Amino acid sequence: MKKLFIGLMLTLSSMSLHAQQTIFNVPSSDITPQHKILAQQQVDLNREQFRSMTTVNYGLGKHWEVGFNLYNVMRQDHHWIRNDTTTQIPYAPLLLVNAQKIVEINEHWQAGVGLQTGANLNGTRPASWVGFFYANVEGHFHEDHYQVVAGTYTGNARFLGEGPNVGFHAGFDAGIFYQKFHLLGDWASNAHDYGQLVLGAEVYLTQHLPLAVGWRRSNKDGSQALVVQLTYTPK
Repeated sequence: MKKLFIGLMLTLSSMSLHAQQTIFNVPSSDITPQHKILAQQQVDLNREQFRSMTTVNYGLGKHWEVGFNLYNVMRQDHHWIRNDTTTQIPYAPLLLVNAQKIVEINEHWQAGVGLQTGANLNGTRPASWVGFFYANVEGHFHEDHYQVVAGTYTGNARFLGEGPNVGFHAGFDAGIFYQKFHLLGDWASNAHDYGQLVLGAEVYLTQHLPLAVGWRRSNKDGSQALVVQLTYTPK
């Protein structure tokens, strides 16, 4: 079953290259408008570690987008982390191409498939391939003021860290005061680096510049961190 799922995801995602933003960590299945650029910067902070994730997306039209990520840029104990030897933590840092395609089901629901694939940088050995693939269903209601997303994912240990490589994830975005104040949250199953719960809130500094702050809890060991996310959105 796992091989069938992975094969299906590879087939769907090979249709084109495209990219995605996240709620916090779970892909939102929103699409960047045609010929527009979306940029998102996230940092994860606790007493031991700083981690940065950068995403830039470009809308191709017809429910496609393309982009790249600079992922898992980490600093700990006053040193930048370069990992290409153990999967106890994901490889780092990573340069990835991101990809997503959306199909509208009806007025309120859409389905999407996507990928993040690339290689690690600055390692002590030749770069290794890393990959993450997912399929989501997204619902949006009340003129897009409220959004829910749920789906399944798979990836290799170099991206996820040690643990099961197939799981489920879900998230929500509730525009309590639309494009002024939102409540956000997402969760991914399994006890590896991707498996975590993040809950937070988002304030729009301007119409195109939302700032989100969240609390993260790891499924693996219960460790906690502050998540700060700034997004430029052309919508």
